[in-house]
Amino acid sequence: MARKIGSRYTANQILGRGSAGTVWLGEGPDGPVAIKLLREDLASDQELVGRFVQERTALLGLEHPRIVTVRDLVVDGNDLALVMDLVRGTDLRTRLERERRLAPEAAVAIVADVADALAAAHAAGVVHRDVKPENVLLDMQGPLGPGGAHPALLTDFGVAKLIDSPKRTRATKIIGTPDYLAPEIVEGLPPRAAVDIYALATVLYELLAGFTPFGGGHPGAVLRRHVTETVVPLPGIPEELWQLLVQCLAKAPASRLRASELAARLREQLPTLAGLPPLEVDEPDPAEEEAGEPAPAAAPEAEPVRRRGAVSLVPGARPDSNRDTHTSMRVPAPDELAGGAHGTARVPRAAGAPRPGSARHRAAVRRRRVTLGVAGVLVAAAVGVGAWFASADGDDQAPQDTHSTSAP
Repeated sequence: MARKIGSRYTANQILGRGSAGTVWLGEGPDGPVAIKLLREDLASDQELVGRFVQERTALLGLEHPRIVTVRDLVVDGNDLALVMDLVRGTDLRTRLERERRLAPEAAVAIVADVADALAAAHAAGVVHRDVKPENVLLDMQGPLGPGGAHPALLTDFGVAKLIDSPKRTRATKIIGTPDYLAPEIVEGLPPRAAVDIYALATVLYELLAGFTPFGGGHPGAVLRRHVTETVVPLPGIPEELWQLLVQCLAKAPASRLRASELAARLREQLPTLAGLPPLEVDEPDPAEEEAGEPAPAAAPEAEPVRRRGAVSLVPGARPDSNRDTHTSMRVPAPDELAGGAHGTARVPRAAGAPRPGSARHRAAVRRRRVTLGVAGVLVAAAVGVGAWFASADGDDQAPQDTHSTSAP
């Protein structure tokens, strides 16, 4: 059912829903547009409306080939909406769910495009604050790039900042999606440009592995891992690409690359990645991660579990609720961040290899210990038998030696 948005736009069809609002296919004076209509409770917040108007100039001035352009901001009664260019394609999450993981060349080409978008935004003083696959759109009408990748555009600039008002979050809440939050945000520090680099590196890791480096399990555990855990190498990843990932996932913001540097470094590596197949990596099982045991087998008639890169923050939420997650969470206390994190990191491993700490892994360790123990006993026995023979041989030869030395 069509509805008017302000005096210039008409929303005709829902394209997607998220926790911050609904995206519509709309029509404006210059043709088709995408309209993000924020939730009614957000539109009724006068402080947020004021911030919305204040951000108008910055958002309308943010233009770059890799950024989905914001054409207009509408404040009309209970309607609060961003009018954006319509991108004919899909989002990166949809492609990731379809293919599970991408070939390194395609993954790096897409992330390089997003890094270009962030470089332009950071130069204009705008921090995205919610970089994730859901906010990366793939233009299916654009020319194919390295690895057959469609041009990538970053969308939803300014939405996280608009919702993150002091009244709404104060100093005890976090705005964003847990899997992609930089450690400094978890610790309550103000978000700078480096948080986007950390989130984008997390996206690259996810495109290569099929899962995020610190995700899985309860959101609180995810936040803790960002602060306390070190990312574990992916089997089969080229060393130069891995070192780039590690630098951009550094806990210290100052250690990460700037967006322009990241884009240049990624494109330098594209020739060496041509033709490489997707990595063969087993995804850590959340049940194993929490309990250290394999998850029970599902009943034959049970529906397959859909794995997602991001953890849903709202119990019982709609399946697509984390496609636009701007949900506030409590900032963990220092003692919560310091304790209980050891051993909770998701450990990538070669396909078929047991997860460290799992029942299969412990059984393999026990078998190795038994094998080594038996080998040790056999070696000790062999040494003992050898020593016995040496002693016996010495006893037999002693009189001869004595006799020979006493001969005239």
